[in-house]
Amino acid sequence: MDADMLVIRFVLVLLCVSMVCSEISHLTDQWMAWKSQHNKTYRNTKEEHHRRGIWEQNLLDILKHNEEMAVGLHSYTLGLNQLSDMTADEVNQLNGLLEEDFRDVNVTFSPPLHQSLPPRVNWTEQGMVSPVQNQGPCGSCWAFSAVGALEGQMKRKTGSLVPLSPQNLMDCSVSLGNRGCKGGYLSRAFLYIIQNNGIDSNTFYPYEHKQGACRYSVTGRAGYCSGFRILPRHNEVALQNAIANIGPVSVGVNAKLASFHRYRSGIYSDPKCSSGLINHAVLIVGYGSENGQDYWLVKNSWGTAWGEKGFIRMARNKNMCGISSFAIYPTISSDRI
Repeated sequence: MDADMLVIRFVLVLLCVSMVCSEISHLTDQWMAWKSQHNKTYRNTKEEHHRRGIWEQNLLDILKHNEEMAVGLHSYTLGLNQLSDMTADEVNQLNGLLEEDFRDVNVTFSPPLHQSLPPRVNWTEQGMVSPVQNQGPCGSCWAFSAVGALEGQMKRKTGSLVPLSPQNLMDCSVSLGNRGCKGGYLSRAFLYIIQNNGIDSNTFYPYEHKQGACRYSVTGRAGYCSGFRILPRHNEVALQNAIANIGPVSVGVNAKLASFHRYRSGIYSDPKCSSGLINHAVLIVGYGSENGQDYWLVKNSWGTAWGEKGFIRMARNKNMCGISSFAIYPTISSDRI
């Protein structure tokens, strides 16, 4: 091999090394920026190395999905968020809707027949939806979903939107079978409020990301309900009717898939999302259509860095992720508040 060829090969090797180093450097910059954005700290170098490895794999999966989305294979994009250094199994440990809540329940909501419904509803625009919160490392989705539905009904009754306390439910409804950060039942959340004759405001009884001793006080009471209604299972027409005429409705969904954890924007429709497993409680706050695709507008409790500022649009009329498997909302008939 002549000297010129050796020089060329040497230069090519240097260029390859330079490109790899540049890519690694760029990835490190992204990692550092992501950690800063989400206030991530780790106990030691070993833990950080482990978390970065998960983060890098999640990033690769996100980039692959978004490339497929760009050529029309998907209707939604994925993105990094505060969950991106966790595996799907780890995220699923935070899903806290207990399954018995939607087995063999009595349907107590009957939609009016032959009623014309508006093509679009968004209760956030009507001031019936409080700001998105982040449940953090706690399976308290059931409590956030329940207070969200009651906040909407209290707004309709009083004219004021007052964020209610999921912590109150977590700490005080244990006697009814709810388990704080380890999960709970939507129906029993409302049953606690009925039996307790009220629930405190979130300002008076703030969220703590963990279960504690019950500290309810009538001084901080800001909400009340007298009953609840359960919608027919797997009936998205009834669900649409309730959203249009009643307000935000609490529902259970299957949130096990990594695509749900990484959702960034668009209309979420994943054929792998089974309707047979419901493990996470959210709040439907509206519905609509975009480019001929119907969707539900759903408020989550994973903070504003997730999804569309804390919301997800999920495909409608497909029972996507079992969204119509269990739906419930509180009723108010008393004038005591």
